[in-house]
Amino acid sequence: MDNLVKVHGAGGYDSDFSDDDGQGESSERGLKRKREEDILQKPFHKGRHSKVAHSSFHSNELDREEARNRRAHLISMNAFERHKKFVGDYILYYGGQMADFKRSAAKDKRDLDVLRENHRFLWRDEDEEDMTWEKELAKKYYDKLFKEYCIADLSRYKENKFGFRWRTENEVVAGKGQFQCGNKRCEKEEGLKSWEVNFAYVEQGEKRNALVKLRLCPECSFKLNYHHKRKEVKAKTKTRRLSEENREPPEKKKKKRKRSSSHSKKHKRKRRRDRSTSSSSSEESQNSDKGSEAKDEPEDQSEADHWRGPAPAVEEKSR
Repeated sequence: MDNLVKVHGAGGYDSDFSDDDGQGESSERGLKRKREEDILQKPFHKGRHSKVAHSSFHSNELDREEARNRRAHLISMNAFERHKKFVGDYILYYGGQMADFKRSAAKDKRDLDVLRENHRFLWRDEDEEDMTWEKELAKKYYDKLFKEYCIADLSRYKENKFGFRWRTENEVVAGKGQFQCGNKRCEKEEGLKSWEVNFAYVEQGEKRNALVKLRLCPECSFKLNYHHKRKEVKAKTKTRRLSEENREPPEKKKKKRKRSSSHSKKHKRKRRRDRSTSSSSSEESQNSDKGSEAKDEPEDQSEADHWRGPAPAVEEKSR
């Protein structure tokens, strides 16, 4: 028995395949198999032995899912709804009243309010300095207006107070202010007249003037000229233009004639001076001739007068 135990090892159980050297080789094979399984295992494959997840892992996953839902809910809301939700949560957790968080609507402004505050009837280079977003909005609206004819408010004509504004695109397309009466409460199309008005107004605490043009029916024209008559603008016809063109050249000719008359007067004066100088020189020559004749003059004065003839008229020459 002892020999058997020695041969087959302890307990008498042994195998030809179970050696000490063979145990190391089997462990290496097992590690290789595990590595190959890890490499060949795909992410959607489940393991051979399922494991139970820890409770903390489950709670973390729930928190993540809830955070995703909360984030998606906040993104779907606009800014004001999000603000209301945060205020409600603050009051729910810390206490308080909604009246403490109410926003005052006293300083709220619409685009129309901004335009009314920063509008200009006529924009100058000085007004475009230090531009803010409110002024840029008003300037952008001003550039879209049509500034040929005005629309008038004649409701206070008895007080000599009028309101004027430029036309919008829709009014230009409809013909309001040009083919219809320019009064905002009148739509007549017959007997329209064009008027030029010196519009004096106060804007941003500064007095300004602007020459505007508008077209009105006879009744509205009476209201406009209730206190004093304005200047009427009449269209120039072809005959009137031709008459004005024909009138202009004679005026130029008259000016030229006046100039020529002044020049002729100067020439006449020069001629008179030349004549006077020539007459004086002729007189001197005659006197010299007289002196020479006096030396050869005969004793009888009557014979000398007979041969000399009448004396020359000096005054007539000077004339």
